[in-house]
Amino acid sequence: MTTKRGRLAAYWERQLDRAEEQEAQRALKLRAWRTRRRRRQLVGLTAAGDLILIVAAALLELVPNWLFIVLWVAGFVVAGTGFIPQRIVTGKMSDSFSRRLDEREREWRHRTAFLAYQVMIYLMLIAMVYELAINRRPDGAIRGVTMLAALIVTGSTLPSMILGWTLPDDDPEDFLEPGDGA
Repeated sequence: MTTKRGRLAAYWERQLDRAEEQEAQRALKLRAWRTRRRRRQLVGLTAAGDLILIVAAALLELVPNWLFIVLWVAGFVVAGTGFIPQRIVTGKMSDSFSRRLDEREREWRHRTAFLAYQVMIYLMLIAMVYELAINRRPDGAIRGVTMLAALIVTGSTLPSMILGWTLPDDDPEDFLEPGDGA
């Protein structure tokens, strides 16, 4: 039993080491975007994509299928275009292993996760009320599930969006490579 547990621990240590190496490489990307102004632009882009998804879900019955598909795909593309670089410029702080974060980053992550969890509860209540309002319609189930999916995507982007909006500008000295500084 202990050898199995030891192998599992060694496996996770290797995974954490690999994640640290990847994060070190990722930390060198998008250096010029690590300002509050740029992060807030990415948050706005992600929020716009989330809003497109929610509007597409709400209009599912009212628009032709092809238009719904165009809106749905556009929502994912717009949200992803903001969300992926946003995770890079926030250092993936919203979903990193605790071992890789310092105390300040860990505190930021816990605060944003708590706030995002509370907002997610309200989003699920909205989805529930929406489903109750449309459940007697012939396509009520698909409309409810589509709205639920849009709100889950929105909720899952919240921790990174909150960090992107609230984090201060990074210290440029944090990104100096060895031998670059004084």
